[in-house]
Amino acid sequence: RPGGTAQPLRLCPQAVHETILSNRFLIVRAKKLRCGREESRRFYREHAGRFFYQRLVEFMASGPMWAYILAHENAVPLWRSLMGPTKVFRARNSVPDSIRGAYGLTDTRNTTHGSDSPASASREIAFFFPEFNEQLWYQQEEPRLRCGQVYYNAEGRVHCVFRDEETELT
Repeated sequence: RPGGTAQPLRLCPQAVHETILSNRFLIVRAKKLRCGREESRRFYREHAGRFFYQRLVEFMASGPMWAYILAHENAVPLWRSLMGPTKVFRARNSVPDSIRGAYGLTDTRNTTHGSDSPASASREIAFFFPEFNEQLWYQQEEPRLRCGQVYYNAEGRVHCVFRDEETELT
């Protein structure tokens, strides 16, 4: 069963988008958005009180970003592997072709965020995509994705599932 993961992206969004596609993730939803400080504090609340918390909040609130819902077999560990280590210095030295190794600036400005578990992914998807019904997606769209009934919509920057009437036309 493909897992989902939520990814807010801040730096090099086109390069990261191309990495997503070239690694055969399906982009279930994508949106460009901007989080204010309060939203950023809420998103990173589990890190409140840690030395890097304020830097994370400030970076997330500093400008627009892309948020994605990605699908792939073992999406969470695969995405985390593609991102590389959180610490940019480590990423540059041990996995220079990772997203953070190639595009990260500092440990808190490391280009991407990735859910650390399916439960975190569900929580983070709900944060960035409150209109998205994950259960309905698994019931209606996910089985079609598994069967390859999908196409990439470049304008919307997402993969779309063929509907019955679309399938009949092709």
